[in-house]
Amino acid sequence: MNINFYRLNDRMLISKEEIEGLPVLSREEAASFAGIACYADSLEKGLSRKTFSVSDASLLELEKEGIELLKTSKAASSEIDDIILRKIGEGKLMYVNTAYPDWKEACSERLPKSWRINVVGMGDVGGMLITGLRLLGGDAVESIGIYDRDESKMQRWLLEAGQIYSQFDGRKYPPVRKLGEDDLFDCDMIAFCISVGVPPVGQEGKDVRMVQFEQNSKIISEYGRMACKAGFKGIFAVVSDPVDPLCKALYIASNKGEDGDMHYRGLSPEQIRGYGLGVMNARAVYYSMQDERLAGYNEHGRAFGPHGEGLVIANSVSEYDDVLSQELTHKAKHANIEVRNTGFKPYIAPALSSGALSLLATIKGEWHYSSTYMGGVFIGAKNRLTESGTDIERLDLDDKLFERLKETYEHLKAII
Repeated sequence: MNINFYRLNDRMLISKEEIEGLPVLSREEAASFAGIACYADSLEKGLSRKTFSVSDASLLELEKEGIELLKTSKAASSEIDDIILRKIGEGKLMYVNTAYPDWKEACSERLPKSWRINVVGMGDVGGMLITGLRLLGGDAVESIGIYDRDESKMQRWLLEAGQIYSQFDGRKYPPVRKLGEDDLFDCDMIAFCISVGVPPVGQEGKDVRMVQFEQNSKIISEYGRMACKAGFKGIFAVVSDPVDPLCKALYIASNKGEDGDMHYRGLSPEQIRGYGLGVMNARAVYYSMQDERLAGYNEHGRAFGPHGEGLVIANSVSEYDDVLSQELTHKAKHANIEVRNTGFKPYIAPALSSGALSLLATIKGEWHYSSTYMGGVFIGAKNRLTESGTDIERLDLDDKLFERLKETYEHLKAII
C-alpha cells in the first residue's frame, strides 16, 4: 500500500491518497516525527465520527461504525506501515474522517491543559455537580461558570459553592462565576443539567427518565442550535435524563438546517458526551458488595448502555455469568426507585458519580464511563478522551453479553 506523509500545521498527516497544497514529508522525516499523527480516510458522514483515537490497527479498516466498536477485532488483514504501527503503539494516531468538509480543522484541534467548565441548570443535580467540581477540580479546572434563568438560583450557588474552602492545605479551588446567556459557550466544556417534568416522589411512571424526554429534548435542541450559532468547539456534556436520547436530539438539532436537512455544520459527534452510566456502575458496585455471589464486579465487571431501560451490567468480562449479570443489572437499574421509596429524589449519587467524577476523569484523560457516538447511536461504555481522540475500550465479549448489547443498541436507535 502506498502511503503519503504530509505536514499539517504542527501535526503529521498520513494518507493513502495524494493531497494537494500540503508540504510533503520524506519517510525519514515521518519516522522521526514525535507528535500526534492524523490518518486521513473516509467513513459515512453522519453515521460515523469525525475523529477518534486509533488504539489498534483494525480500526483503520472500518467500513462502518456501530456496536461492534466494543468488540476486540481480529488483526488487520492488510500489511500496515511500520510508522503507522509505531504511532498506534504510542497512542498518537488520530483517525480523521475526510467525509466531513472541515476535517483539516479537526485534525488541528487541541485539548486544553486547564478546562473552563460552564454548568447550565442550577437545580439539585447542577448544584451538587458544581460542589464536586469545586472540591475536586482544582488541578484541572480553571473556572466554573454557572447559569440558570432563575437569578436567585445562580446567586445561591455563587455564594454556596464559592464558600467551599479549606484553609492551610494548599489546595486550589476553581473560582465560581455567574454567566449571562451570551457567555454560555465561552468555555471548554458545557455541562447541561436542565431538567423539567421530573415526577414528584410517589407519582413515578414506568420509567421516570423517559417521562422527561419530550420536554428536555425541546430544551436541549434549543441549546444545540445556540451551540452551532456560537461555533462551539468544546465538549457538550449531557447530564440530564434520559442521557443517551438527549445526546442524539442535541446532535440532530445542532446540525439540521432551516430546510430540515442535516448539513453537519454544528456539533461533531465526538463533541457530545452523555454522563449517566457512571452512577449505574457505582450502583452495581454497591449491590455487588452486599452479596458475595456478586462480589468481584468492581474488579472484573463492566457497565454498558444507557442510564435506565436497556442498561447492561456484566458481572465479569472474563468469566461472564448471564444469570448473575441480569440480577445485578436489575438491582442497578431500579436503585433510583429504592431511593424514591425513602421519600427523596435520587440525585446526589448521579450528580457525583455520573457528573463531577466522570467529567473530571474525562478532562484528565482517564478511563471512565460515558456515552459516545457509535454508528448513529449514543451509548455508554468505558472510554477515555486523549490527545488523539476518544479511545473506546474493546473487549473479547461473551456471545450472550454481546447479544444483550445489540438489543440495547437497537432499543436506543428506535427512540430517536
